[in-house]
Amino acid sequence: MKQIIFTEKAPAAIGPYSQAVLSKETLYVSGQIALALVEAGATIEDETRQVMKNIQAILEAAHMTFEQVVKCTIFVKDMNNFATINGVYGEYFTTNPPARETVEVARLPKDVNVEISCIAVI
Repeated sequence: MKQIIFTEKAPAAIGPYSQAVLSKETLYVSGQIALALVEAGATIEDETRQVMKNIQAILEAAHMTFEQVVKCTIFVKDMNNFATINGVYGEYFTTNPPARETVEVARLPKDVNVEISCIAVI
């Protein structure tokens, strides 16, 4: 059994996937990007902050918080931006941060600079 989680406070999916899926006590949040900011030429800090706000909105739609996130995956187009991304990310996980990996990739959807997904538990 699964429940589709959707909020208008985060971007709609740009393909055949859901913003998030709740299965039993686990929430799987799809990779979030800051498309509008990239198109506007925003900084990597602004882009990362918007991605985290998108995740926060999805967590809230599932009646959850960042405290319940157990795993994140960060995809970056340029590992030279790691410190900046990590700084913004750290603002949302101030205590007991989740497990995580960060991977540099050749390209991301819509040519964004950062994409973050996560898993949270009730």
